[in-house]
Amino acid sequence: MPSISSQKTQKHGISRREFLWLTSMSAAGMLAGCAADPITGRKQLMLVSEETEIRIDKKQSPHQFSSDYGTLQDKTLNNYIDATGKRIAALTHRPHMPYSFRGVNATYVNAYAFPGGSIAATRGILLALDNEAELAALLGHELGHVNARHTAEQMSKGVLTNALVGGISAVAGTRSAALGKLASRLGMVGAGALLAAYSRDNEREADALGLEYMTSTGYNAQGFVGLMDILRSLSKRKPSAIELMFATHPMSDERYQTAVNAVQTQSRTTKKLPWHRDRYMDHTAGLRAIKGAIDALQKGESAMAKGKYNDAQKHFKKALKQVPDDYAGLLMMSKCLLAQKKDAEAKRFAEKAKAIYPREAQARHLLGFANLRTKNFDAAYQEFADYDKLLPGNPNTTFFKGFSLEGMQRIEPAANEYYQYLQAVNRGKQAQHAYKRLVEWGYIKP
Repeated sequence: MPSISSQKTQKHGISRREFLWLTSMSAAGMLAGCAADPITGRKQLMLVSEETEIRIDKKQSPHQFSSDYGTLQDKTLNNYIDATGKRIAALTHRPHMPYSFRGVNATYVNAYAFPGGSIAATRGILLALDNEAELAALLGHELGHVNARHTAEQMSKGVLTNALVGGISAVAGTRSAALGKLASRLGMVGAGALLAAYSRDNEREADALGLEYMTSTGYNAQGFVGLMDILRSLSKRKPSAIELMFATHPMSDERYQTAVNAVQTQSRTTKKLPWHRDRYMDHTAGLRAIKGAIDALQKGESAMAKGKYNDAQKHFKKALKQVPDDYAGLLMMSKCLLAQKKDAEAKRFAEKAKAIYPREAQARHLLGFANLRTKNFDAAYQEFADYDKLLPGNPNTTFFKGFSLEGMQRIEPAANEYYQYLQAVNRGKQAQHAYKRLVEWGYIKP
């Protein structure tokens, strides 16, 4: 087996070689990395190519979507979101990007974009919106981030590079310290771990672009004010449900007033444009029918973030009484039970979730972890292997496959999994365990 140091240390996201290149550019090299801003045409520091933006998106976004409990199973609603987004995207500054739009099953309030054009909105924010013009404002804002290349700009400045090199094991962007620790302990991506945190200047630019894009597509500009009013209201009524939205998309009175003023200057030309409220209400009727359950799930997650697992369990139980087949609710309950080391109960909820949404990977990871806890190593390995087929690229899955194989006394394949894990992650307790075993088994010299 070759030396660990001779291998690529990062296969998920950007490679070690790419990282060193991005972080060691000379001044001359940086000048060579200037590109034309797609919005203004002015030169800007840009060391990340469009091809790299798309590649990072394709590798990273599926893990965030799974962290958010997968794409909505309501195909009609999901197709409606995608069609709405693509109509707007066709009139942006980068219409050639491979855009995709979806709703995800998470219940916190947020929408986000990856640099290649993968954009998602949670059930929490879809429930908060009142019409299609507000949805267009939301999607237009996220398109603004993609078109202005805000994530690539942050990478070029070194702001995001370390996080990407750390792979998807990072939980720095998770909504709370408690949820971050739980996600890390379970070997999962925490909600928001892969999302860019934009600057206020980024937000103002995305607001302006979003307003331009939505009105060009034929929506009433007041929909943008409606979106801003919703976010400000939710920040007061449900601060825990919207905290990630404001962590990644900072809000201020100045930003709000700037957007309102911009809308007022355009109101004369757009006041007769439609809101399409009936169309939005028709497509979200099924979602709104379970609003009580979504509210209960939000309260449960808030309690989980504070480590109040008994309270969280009560909220999840209430939600599942209304919607017993809700994939996100079942997995939230499973995580809550795992946090309390009620592994047998946790497995039952995760098993049900897997049966309900077999193409989504997260249930398999929780089942694998629960089986590890009960030393059912064969079953654990199978769940992690199935997870890896559905959602490849999580280094923690590689570690847990190795740990399962070690428990089965299958040393050689366990060593191979540990070795692969250390190519992606070389710090932390899991890395220490993997390295120690490889030394003990004689595969590497200390």
